[in-house]
This record gives sequence, structure tokens and C-alpha cells, in this order.
Amino acid sequence: MKKNPVASFLLPDDFRRPPLVRMLHEGRLVGEASRHAVRGVTDRRTRTPYAGSHPVRDADPVLLVPGFMAGDYTLAALGRTLRREGFRTYRAGIMLANKSCTLDTAEMLEARLEAIVARREQRVQIVGHSLGGMLARGLAARRPDLVSGIVTMGSPVLAPGAHHRALGVLVLGLVGLSKVGVGGVMTETCVGGDCALQSFEEAKLELPEGIGYTAIYSRNDGIIDWRACLDPAAEHVEVRASHVGMAVDPRVSDQVLSALAAHRARAQAQAGLRIASA
Repeated sequence: MKKNPVASFLLPDDFRRPPLVRMLHEGRLVGEASRHAVRGVTDRRTRTPYAGSHPVRDADPVLLVPGFMAGDYTLAALGRTLRREGFRTYRAGIMLANKSCTLDTAEMLEARLEAIVARREQRVQIVGHSLGGMLARGLAARRPDLVSGIVTMGSPVLAPGAHHRALGVLVLGLVGLSKVGVGGVMTETCVGGDCALQSFEEAKLELPEGIGYTAIYSRNDGIIDWRACLDPAAEHVEVRASHVGMAVDPRVSDQVLSALAAHRARAQAQAGLRIASA
């Protein structure tokens, strides 16, 4: 078995794997999680305890997609924050870990989007963490009839292979499991063959006009090369969180809320212009 099954085309020459020392930045997670806990206590103390205090849920539906080897539970804190501000949030349906073939996962998420749109009769915004953001990028390009905006958090869209070597060990383990017959995990072609190439190409497709796109990144990211998050098609927002901590840091949640609101306002303005010019 190859030591590194990840295809070279996933790591273009302009990008690099983070050095070992950068993993130390992920130690910020403790403080970031604590910051979220403090924010939660403060919100509960200041919330007015009557029915009229609940926000009107007229904002866009939002699908939350976790990162590699992460499940829906990792975005639970972000989901609570969004719901407090009136958003209807939906889990991706990835219970334990995002470890399956990316094309299979994208197909599953597409079906999930179709169901949400059919129920709500409006397009969905997607918030994706890391790999979840890359999946969101591909879905938005392929199905603009379902997606109105995307927010990526620490998603190396430009170079999926520009990740810490520790992740390479996990990938190697999944490939090894697939070779001994374990199903539902990434195979060698998912990370180094046609499947990987197709997923990578879909994440680089031109986005149709009218889809909001915000890419949140951090120079303190200890898992991926932060420069790989700077998709030219996106509006870039820098935060100071760790890679894992983006999912729980309330300062990042605030940026996600701001991006979702901006996407919605822009879409409404464009719709108004179309009606006025008709």
C-alpha cells in the first residue's frame, strides 16, 4: 500500500501541507469551546421568557454539513445559534463521521436538498465545515435551483490535499479498511482516482449568478493550508479560530450569521430589480 494514497493533483504546486508545529494551534479548541459555553449562559440569562421573544422563522432554510471524519453533532452548537436568530436548520444526515465516498455523500446531500426545497418551497443556504464546504461548493455549482448561498469554514477548495499529515494517516486507514471489504468508507479511487478528480473538478465549477458565497478562513488553522480556502469566486472573511474550533467558536458563528443574512439580502435585492425591469 502506498504511504500517501492522496492524488498529487489535489495538492497543486502553490500550496503545501502545514508543518507539524502548526497542529499546536488546534489547542485553541479548549478556549473556543469555553467561549461558546459562556455565550450560551449569557444568552439564556438575557432571553425574555415569553412566547413573543422567539424569533420569526422567515429566514432561509440552512443545511449544515460537517467536515471529514466529523458528524452532524459537531455543528450542533452552530445550529442552535442559527435557530435563535430565526433560521430553520437541517442536519446533513451524517450521523457519526463524514468518511464515505465524496460522490456518494454529494448524491445523498442533493437528495436532502431536494426534500427541503419541496417542503419549504424555497432554495437552501448551505454551511459546510472543511470537507463539508467543498461538498457545498460542488452542489451549488451543479444545482443552483436548490441552493441560494454557501458559507464554507476552513474548506481547502483550491487544494484538498493541502492538509496536515495526521489526516493522511486517517485517509490511509480508510483506504485500508475498504481493501479488506469494509463498506461505506473512502476507497483508493475516492482519494486518488477518477472519483477524487471528479469531486475536485466539481468544487471548482463556475457558480451561477445569484448564489452568495462566503469563505471563512483562519491563519491559525493547524489542519490545512489556509491559502487553499481563498477561492476567487468567494467573499473572504478571516477569523482567528483553529480549524476544529470554527465549528464552535461564537465569533465564527457571528460571521456565519452575517454571511447568511448578506446572501439573503442580496438575493432579495436582485429579485426586486428583476421584477422592476419586467
